[in-house]
Amino acid sequence: MAKKRDAAARLGALKGLTEAEWAIMHVVWEQEACAAGTVQEALQDARHWAYSTVKTTMDRMVAKGLLETRTIRNLTLFSSRISRADAQRGELRQLLSRAFGGALTPLIHFLIEEEKLTPREIAELRRLVNRRGPS
Repeated sequence: MAKKRDAAARLGALKGLTEAEWAIMHVVWEQEACAAGTVQEALQDARHWAYSTVKTTMDRMVAKGLLETRTIRNLTLFSSRISRADAQRGELRQLLSRAFGGALTPLIHFLIEEEKLTPREIAELRRLVNRRGPS
């Protein structure tokens, strides 16, 4: 049963998170495990969301397999079911699929040519590619 839940969480991440889910996940990853009130307070200045909005969204994220809950007395604590890397991977795969036909090389080309990477950023890309070496 746990394997099915983990697969569902990864699938949810691969489909990409909404902007609201990203905001919540960032707080949960930092505060792991935390109550909905903690998340609402952390996002108050940037989002001005009511507690009920945050709690409802987090409950939906539990249903999607992105978060899990643990109840201690009358307090519900939320923890992530997906890693930051899995969420980023899902977001990147969506971007690649929609904008670059699923290919990574055109994305890198676009970044270098169109986004005017600094010489330092290009050097860092070279360093990462060289570190990886031929496969």
